[in-house]
Amino acid sequence: MRSFLLLILLTLTAVSASATNAPRPFTRADATAAIADMRKIVVPGGIERLEKVRIGGIDQWVSIRGNDPRNPVLLMLHGGPGWVAMPTSWYFQRGWEEYFTVVQWDQRGAGKTYTSNDPATVVPTMTIARMNADAEEMVAWVRRELGKDKIFVLGHSWGSYLGLELARKRPEWLHAYIGMGQLANGPESERRGWAWTLQQAQQDGNAEAVSDLQSVAPYAQGSTPVPLADLMKQRKWLNHYGGMVYGRNGGGAEAAAIKLSPEYTDDDLAKVWQGNEASENALLSNVLTTDFNDVRTLDCPVILFLGRHDINVSSTVAAEWFERLQAPSKRVVWFENSAHEVMNEEPGKTLLSLVQVVRPLAADELVDASR
Repeated sequence: MRSFLLLILLTLTAVSASATNAPRPFTRADATAAIADMRKIVVPGGIERLEKVRIGGIDQWVSIRGNDPRNPVLLMLHGGPGWVAMPTSWYFQRGWEEYFTVVQWDQRGAGKTYTSNDPATVVPTMTIARMNADAEEMVAWVRRELGKDKIFVLGHSWGSYLGLELARKRPEWLHAYIGMGQLANGPESERRGWAWTLQQAQQDGNAEAVSDLQSVAPYAQGSTPVPLADLMKQRKWLNHYGGMVYGRNGGGAEAAAIKLSPEYTDDDLAKVWQGNEASENALLSNVLTTDFNDVRTLDCPVILFLGRHDINVSSTVAAEWFERLQAPSKRVVWFENSAHEVMNEEPGKTLLSLVQVVRPLAADELVDASR
């Protein structure tokens, strides 16, 4: 009996030890810690900052990352409005940081900046004029904080509107302006997107899509803002047919990748889509009335990164506008396997293009850095 009880005791002890040592479920905290460790900047003198900055009277969040502070600075203006790039930058940006000091900024009403402020106070301030003023103030802060007379600004989608306005108003602050998913003529882009999407739906025999699209016709006529509900019907089916992300039916992969952001807390994640919605409601319909056809000259170099399959913000409309533009230098880089999310769809070519096409435009700074 004593031997039997001893055997039972040993068995229970072994089971208890096994349970104690059993692998626990892999959590978001584990994943983000692994990503943060893999991309940790360990080069002596490197920059790895995540902080609040006072811009436009409120706290706004930036990340600043780079291997060498002598490198030129690149500020990315995210799209949307509200479609933040900081929380997916872990995927596409690490290589950039060897050649640039990269600044990601969660704009007013978006991402971590949305979380850090009272929406009841901030959302009413989200006008196009205020967002332009914030962008100008942010560039001034970056130049001062990082000790650079000039920087690169990369504007994606909605951010390409802010970026082009910066290039118009403050060309002396920029080595160059880089437009990705460039907004050139919003109403024409919307009309072409609607027509393309209807054609895809008809070819597909998709009666629901055809009905939805025809219900908002005539679409984007004149310069009157498209009602947001109509815009979302168009986007629903445009995304479905790969007009936003080539070969995919929407930005679901990018949205899921936000969950792995080391910069974002659980509270940030819980509210990120609230900020996205608030930004769209405040800004999207109005900005899509923008027509830059009267902008014929810019006084800084301009580069466009255009996805060949971008229907979301028409790359063909952007290319037509760019053909007429005069600038000290200009170049289009076409991404043949991308639609609107170029940096995520072709991250390798994006890096090569930044290094080979963009970075040399900071030649004076690179010479100084090499001394």
